[in-house]
Amino acid sequence: VQLQASGGGLVQAGASLRLSCAHSGRTFSRQGMGWFRQAPGKEREFVAAIDWSGDSTYYTDSVKGRFTISRDNAKNTVYLQMNSLKPEDTAIYYCAARSVGGTRFDNWGQGTQVTVSS
Repeated sequence: VQLQASGGGLVQAGASLRLSCAHSGRTFSRQGMGWFRQAPGKEREFVAAIDWSGDSTYYTDSVKGRFTISRDNAKNTVYLQMNSLKPEDTAIYYCAARSVGGTRFDNWGQGTQVTVSS
């Protein structure tokens, strides 16, 4: 399985971006998905997750109300809509897939850079 993240870029504070992550396998509709980010000099942190059905979503506190994770199982794609971006959101964003029926994120994409200028 390969995960291909895209949609990053350079934006000003307050702008919006939508990240996409395409999943190449046949198990996408049975896997929970997540987004993580890593800022320069910092450890990777959890951003958002969604269960296999899309019915349940989870967010880190710093993005609640601004970011929305969603998925389209017909397109094997998970999205992260990011609104009201702040300079502190600057990071490389990674998508990840949980193992089928599992809890760990064990399949990772290559990351897409998001830079928010003040």
